[in-house]
Amino acid sequence: MPAKFKVAGVQMDIEIARVASNLEKINQRLKETVAAGAALTVFPECTTTGYCYESLAEAKTMAEPEDGPSIQQVHSFCKVLNTHTIIGYLELSGERVFNSLAFIGPEGVLGRYRKVHLPHLGVDRFTIPGDRPFEVHDSTLCRIGMNICYDSSFPEAARILAIQGADLICLPTNWPPTSGLTADVIPNARALENHVYFMSVNRIGQERGFEFIGKSKICDPRGANLAFADHANEEVLYAEVDPEFSRKKHLVNIPGAHEVHRMKDRRPDVYDPLSKPNALAQ
Repeated sequence: MPAKFKVAGVQMDIEIARVASNLEKINQRLKETVAAGAALTVFPECTTTGYCYESLAEAKTMAEPEDGPSIQQVHSFCKVLNTHTIIGYLELSGERVFNSLAFIGPEGVLGRYRKVHLPHLGVDRFTIPGDRPFEVHDSTLCRIGMNICYDSSFPEAARILAIQGADLICLPTNWPPTSGLTADVIPNARALENHVYFMSVNRIGQERGFEFIGKSKICDPRGANLAFADHANEEVLYAEVDPEFSRKKHLVNIPGAHEVHRMKDRRPDVYDPLSKPNALAQ
């Protein structure tokens, strides 16, 4: 069983189209979180590039291949510091641009994710919906799943990762003011309903007329807040993750009288409509 470890979530401002500056911030924050004992540091969505691009052509100027210079640079940070991180970037694949994440450790890239659910907002107006299945990435720390921002509004995204055995689900975000209730409620719900640790890491600041609200948080498998930056200022959140706790899905409140198992008690035989289009999608 993996040991307990410390995680950090970096609620920070990001500068659009200033990759070098953003990478320097990532490096400085990694030095800070490693010094504080964190083994995994999670950054916001589109950490290296910013988010509010106004065309596909503009976004392409900042997008990089999945093994591009930004990912290589962050890997070098992780190698020197002997740590793990999750960062957001714009990924260029042929003529397509994806809103992506990379899970990086000292040994290299351990996992990738392309945002599946795209709102009509910022660069997501021009990116391509993720074309890879949800996947849990095993590591020396624990089993880690990744979603991005709007994905959290679709319970199926986190549930699939939980079914695959995720101990921790990381959600880098760019939440604007209209997502205040999402930031307050959804991370706790996803943690509780799947009995997993759940980190939502949002950015702050302003970008081309859009504000970002912070409100990053780390929740435990019972849905309780372990850390909550309930403001729009820079802050680094810390919490301890215990993989053994997240893997004990059978919750015994009163033996024989009140027991819950949110994986065993599922009824997939009646969930068929979830995979079919419906009239409300028109």
